[in-house]
Amino acid sequence: MSTPAPELSIIVASYNTVDFLRPCLSSVQQATPGMQCETIVVDNNSNDGSVAMVEECFPWVRVLRNQANEGFSKANNRALQEARGEAVLLLNPDTLLPLGTLQRLLRVLRETPQVGVLGCRIVRPDGSLDEACKRSFPTPLSALSRFLALDRIFPRSRRFGAYRRTYEDPCGSYEVESIVGAFMLVRRSALECTGGLDEDYFMYGEDIDWCWRLRQHGFVIWYIGDVSVVHHKGASTSTEPQRMNWHFHRSMFLFHRKHLVNRYPFFVNWLVYLGITASYALRSLRVALRPPRRARPLPAGSVA
Repeated sequence: MSTPAPELSIIVASYNTVDFLRPCLSSVQQATPGMQCETIVVDNNSNDGSVAMVEECFPWVRVLRNQANEGFSKANNRALQEARGEAVLLLNPDTLLPLGTLQRLLRVLRETPQVGVLGCRIVRPDGSLDEACKRSFPTPLSALSRFLALDRIFPRSRRFGAYRRTYEDPCGSYEVESIVGAFMLVRRSALECTGGLDEDYFMYGEDIDWCWRLRQHGFVIWYIGDVSVVHHKGASTSTEPQRMNWHFHRSMFLFHRKHLVNRYPFFVNWLVYLGITASYALRSLRVALRPPRRARPLPAGSVA
């Protein structure tokens, strides 16, 4: 006789994040008392002892090992194929879950069948908002507004602040177009409709792409701002800034080509591609001129 499906599958894709992964999994353990959960860590061929640490300190966690760094989408998709939960949470290894967050969001998911994906307020260790947690889909105007910092100058403007929705209360709850892949709670039926993340994206952009496809299937993307998760941000990318800069801008290009190119005349599309190229060049120069930095791990108790 097969065992009943767990209430929730938690998936953590990790690459050389041992110092972050330990407090992350500790917070998962503390945040899921009495819940029927399975936790899966997908390791992208780390060389920092991540797998040994998980097997020794968290024997209840299932570990899937990749033979190479296959990126965010492929790593998560491997676990999604094996996850059995009625809902699935994609969780970054540099996050911390406070007690009550999952219970609150699962209750919303049960009570609102039209919602396919839930996100919550994401904060940095210093308490500042990670604005990627509630977004609209990118457009040429919203990209230009961000490039020129118009969303900072006019944060209450629906026109200039459209991408990061800076005009909305981060502690409120409402429908958005996209949330961030660091914390995505997905309904099983939504996963079955879309089939998981698009593996054309190595890292960055796959979360927006997935939300786009979920909305095409009629699902609502919902943001809950009265619960929060701490996100250090950049744990897997801080040691390879130029490579990640390439993937970041490549993802912009991919998303526009896949979903937006037919909405605009050719000259607007070429301006978008020119803007992506210019942004990549400027950021590459900035990265080259600054010394490499390594993010510090979060203490296990740093939960907002």
